[in-house]
Amino acid sequence: MYASIIKPLLDFITALVGFILISPVFLLLIIILLFANNGKPFFFQRRAGKNGRVFKIIKIKTMNDKRDTEGNLLPFHERVTKLGTFIRKYSLDEIPQLINILKGDMSLIGPRPLHPEYLPLYDKEQARRHDVMPGITGWAQINGRNTITWEQKFEYDVWYVDNQSFKLDLKILWLTFYKVIKKKDINSSENTNMPAFKNAKVE
Repeated sequence: MYASIIKPLLDFITALVGFILISPVFLLLIIILLFANNGKPFFFQRRAGKNGRVFKIIKIKTMNDKRDTEGNLLPFHERVTKLGTFIRKYSLDEIPQLINILKGDMSLIGPRPLHPEYLPLYDKEQARRHDVMPGITGWAQINGRNTITWEQKFEYDVWYVDNQSFKLDLKILWLTFYKVIKKKDINSSENTNMPAFKNAKVE
């Protein structure tokens, strides 16, 4: 009952209230980024949600679109802006995902939605992370974020699927705020990013 009825209702109410309360900061960021990112304050990307359904996640744009002579985007550390580094450090780029929650694409708590290209790469156990709605934060995020391996992330995700509850969600939400404020469990270099998942599917 919690996962199917209570949690979606709490997600919607919390996202709506949170979006209203944080709207001054959100609007200020949009104005600043309109100038800093050549009129592109947002970043849209396809992600896989519950049952593998693909949706477009909304994030604040923290990188420029500079490319090399062959037209390929430059590496992460060469494209992330100074303002973007600050925004990512305090997870401010996640604010627009409250809109994804209001649209029914995401939850506050759940496995992070990843690229749909990863769907064929999961083994059967890892694929169970898609049995629940993806979240802005989750069990894997408070237990290492981008300092742990993909395999560890998926183990945490599946553990959450089997153990989700109101009490656990409150714990994850509290620890998320704590770790963001303390800037814990983030890769030691602010200009690095998690490498792509390239695991071969195991039958």
